[in-house]
Amino acid sequence: MLLIHCPVCGVEGEEGDFHCGGQAHVARPATTDPEHITDEAQRNYLFMRFNPKGLHFERWRCDRGCGKWFNAARDTTTMEFKGYYGITELPPKELMDQATGLWKDFFAARVKAAPAKPAKKAAPRKRTTKS
Repeated sequence: MLLIHCPVCGVEGEEGDFHCGGQAHVARPATTDPEHITDEAQRNYLFMRFNPKGLHFERWRCDRGCGKWFNAARDTTTMEFKGYYGITELPPKELMDQATGLWKDFFAARVKAAPAKPAKKAAPRKRTTKS
């Protein structure tokens, strides 16, 4: 039995308390017109998945707690969870460094394509006067 930790609500439980949603980070075919998606692109989106030996990135849903989706990195040889992170996030750097094969190439392309986040400017301080 797998023991899983939800990073959203903090619930920890057995595999039956969660729902596996398959491979994480599945990208939809890039197109502006859905009518012109090639059969190959549609097939790849629906059916083609990584099946690595070693670290694998999956989507999980917390059924027992908050009901939210999250991503997890699991070693397929030992069934041990290596880390958890938000559904809209890329894995932490230490998990990406452990990735091998197709995952390493996949994350290298995603990090390279990600736009740089502008630095947040501090909001101007309001002056208050004592009356």
